[in-house]
Amino acid sequence: MEPLAGRATLVTGAGIGIGEAIARELARQGARVALHYAGSSAGAHAAMAEITAAGGEAVALQGDLRFVEECERVVSEAVETFGGLDILVNNAGVTRAGTIEETSEILYDEMFDLNMKGYFFCARAALPALEASGHGSIVNITSIHGGAGFPNHAAYAATKGAVIGFTRSLAIELAPRGVRVNAIGPGVIEVPRYFDMPGYTTDFGHTLIPLGRVGLPRDIAPAVAFLAGDGAGFITGQTLYVDGGTNARMGLWWETRSE
Repeated sequence: MEPLAGRATLVTGAGIGIGEAIARELARQGARVALHYAGSSAGAHAAMAEITAAGGEAVALQGDLRFVEECERVVSEAVETFGGLDILVNNAGVTRAGTIEETSEILYDEMFDLNMKGYFFCARAALPALEASGHGSIVNITSIHGGAGFPNHAAYAATKGAVIGFTRSLAIELAPRGVRVNAIGPGVIEVPRYFDMPGYTTDFGHTLIPLGRVGLPRDIAPAVAFLAGDGAGFITGQTLYVDGGTNARMGLWWETRSE
């Protein structure tokens, strides 16, 4: 079955990790996919080649989405390639951990310029095509950091909380125009950068999650496909956490030990 057959899609940040998995899954469900990347050229082009080899339609587009003109250019190239646009997945982002004292203006601006401004202006640029499609859908990738606190992530969490507010407000604004807007909040999704953290192992990651395992990029992709497709046609303005139960767990918990 190909529930997204023929849908023209742009996935930002699709050269690695969650974005790459989303692009592959949307293509598997029949979508034509523009894979945006900033620096991960090899990943984006490898995914594009595999999609086309399997009979799908894909193109790789490079751009620095911290800048409005780049957002507009990447969206324009996707629209021109496919003759329109049905789905926009705003995923491109950057994580920078550090205390508030360690977070410089440069790091702060880097996160907000990509994680929020990029989403906003990609959505604005895509809107005419999404509205014309008749079933336009925007899916924004936020994070569990947008809904709960964690040390040394104040600026990053602020960007992801902003994405949730952006999603809600834009959904109401665009509902009369037939464009749905939703968000996915990934939890601990194991990507290569996790192993740069001192002491991190997969086994340790498993202990943090109520379901008993860390997530993988492929855990996020089907949820994005669902929200983008017609099966979610009456859903807009929502944030779906895909996190193994992390966001649902009360922060004040303790391990029960037998005497």
